[in-house]
Amino acid sequence: MLNRRKFLQSSLLTSIAAGIGKFSLAETGIQPVLGKPLVISTWDAGLAANKGAWEILGKGGRALDAVEAGVMVTENELSCCVGLGANPDRDGFVTLDACIMDEFANCGSVAFLERIKHPISVARRVMEKTPHVMLVGSGAQQFAVAEGFPLEEQKLSDDAKRAYDNWLKKSEYKPVVNIENSKGHGPFAPQYLENGELNHDTIGMVAFDAKGNLSGSCTTSGMGFKMRGRLGDSPIIGAGLFCRQ
Repeated sequence: MLNRRKFLQSSLLTSIAAGIGKFSLAETGIQPVLGKPLVISTWDAGLAANKGAWEILGKGGRALDAVEAGVMVTENELSCCVGLGANPDRDGFVTLDACIMDEFANCGSVAFLERIKHPISVARRVMEKTPHVMLVGSGAQQFAVAEGFPLEEQKLSDDAKRAYDNWLKKSEYKPVVNIENSKGHGPFAPQYLENGELNHDTIGMVAFDAKGNLSGSCTTSGMGFKMRGRLGDSPIIGAGLFCRQ
């Protein structure tokens, strides 16, 4: 019988092998070094994130450090779907979710976290310093502050502020029951953002280091203009499926 770690590793290896057939590392300008470290991430933002991760992997560093540092690049950027400058919920608040996993299948996760710039780093502290897998809301924020993460003022990016202001003009507070189980997101959260992009982006990253260690990370602000308190699956997949309960 496969144990959890072997199952997780085999599943991720299969996914990575399938993805490599459609993705060329040459497109990023990154060349593998001795020991064949590898990093893969999602969406266009992943190119800059991969370079951040490669600063660690290319010097023989640990995959866990790489997947944290890599997605922190995206958390630092002013984008619609990741970080404190991203699209807010319907009440105007940005809430952040993140999860991380090391080579031993240990996991940490945070959800509905506000005013913390790097939720991925808080998720790692949850993994390394608590008996739990996930912390949420004010409890996650309290833990982050106790660990030395500063509370920061929320400042929407220009694109996020414009999209939110425009959405407020025509928003309808009439939730449709179970709309997320069918096509579209309903009036609380449009299926498409005003620039035509789908309303679902995150940054997810998986990396091997030169020693063959495998780690992964994911960070997001969740669905734009969602009902306050709504939680997607980005921080739950790592915590719920792959970690010790």
